[in-house]
Amino acid sequence: MAEVSNSDPAIVSPWLTIIGIGEDGVAGLGDEAKRLIAAAPVVYGGARHMELTHSLIKGEGRVWQSPFGRSVEEIVARRGSPVVVLASGDPFFFGVGATLARRVAAAEIRTLPAPSSFSLAASRLGWALQEATLVSLHGRPIDLVRPHLQPGNRVLALTSDGAGPKALAELLATSGFGQSRLTVLEALGGAGERVTTQIASRFMLGLVHPLNVCAIEVAADQGGRVLPLSAGRDDLLFEHDGQITKREVRALTLSALAPRKGELLWDIGAGSGSIGIEWMLADPAMRAIAIEASPERAARVSRNAEAFGVPGLTVVEGKAPAALSGLSRPDAIFIGGGGSEPGVMDAAVAALDSGGRLVANAVTTEMEAVLLQRHARLGGSLIRIDIARAAPVGGMTGWRPAMPVTQWSWTKA
Repeated sequence: MAEVSNSDPAIVSPWLTIIGIGEDGVAGLGDEAKRLIAAAPVVYGGARHMELTHSLIKGEGRVWQSPFGRSVEEIVARRGSPVVVLASGDPFFFGVGATLARRVAAAEIRTLPAPSSFSLAASRLGWALQEATLVSLHGRPIDLVRPHLQPGNRVLALTSDGAGPKALAELLATSGFGQSRLTVLEALGGAGERVTTQIASRFMLGLVHPLNVCAIEVAADQGGRVLPLSAGRDDLLFEHDGQITKREVRALTLSALAPRKGELLWDIGAGSGSIGIEWMLADPAMRAIAIEASPERAARVSRNAEAFGVPGLTVVEGKAPAALSGLSRPDAIFIGGGGSEPGVMDAAVAALDSGGRLVANAVTTEMEAVLLQRHARLGGSLIRIDIARAAPVGGMTGWRPAMPVTQWSWTKA
């Protein structure tokens, strides 16, 4: 989809009006919003929005098409002529406003927001909104809530439909957070508003209004799957067959990769997917592609990504360098396996733009030789990581060294 276009500088006054509407419908709208809806030659919105405002609409009412992009194209094609778009709550908070603003300049948009469902939920619960974690699960995987399941945390989650709260309760119960308080806030602001609180493991709410927000007061059971916030999470949290970058080396590797908001990582020879997963856990905007030749391991990477709450991690089953063809250009690359294979290192170096980072780890002498050659030719940083763990020696304790890791870090000029 094309970005904002300002090809006609003569059009500067707002022609697109986005009006937020709540479950109270027309009653919750101000006089200006009512006037603009009544005066509009065309009004776009969901079927529910049209039903709520049908008494005001004098022009043509157009319900969102599927796919949604078709309606966006229609709106953009009307540039310069008055158009009203109806949206739920605050149009720029997980709403249609942000989508339209990618195509229409801000100076051409007038917005009259209503309180978001998160704002209404916080007001009903007496929660400080800025202290809560806000998650949209509307049309998105429910696993996205997992990183936010921290003991004592308060989470507000917007669900997709009436089945959402039960699915959320089941996720909490099966992940070791069954004692969490789960409050379901339905049809907020409307005549059918209802607020119900239950313990997640004993959730028995029947029919739920499709428009709902779930509030979670997180409580971890003994052994609950709490994901630490720092890099280098416990190896036991990952499903793996031994092919995993161990936690201490992983922490150093993530530090060397230096994630920045919104960047894309290639994790070549992903194994368990631990590097790509922790890269994505650094920020919700992070992206990663895991390249793995083994079908069994590729499936394991996907399972791990879901269990860690980063289901957006892309898994490419195939062998590098062939599997790298056609992938989106990366900001950073990690090579954990297969780096000594012909063409892999050359392909990785070529894929990076100026400023892109490459980090490669070696435990075999063959891969170490590749890294030594690259360091001699291209420069960068070369370190050796030696770790020993305390282990029983007879009736006493001694240090058992792990295999040393040679790590090469390089930034493309």
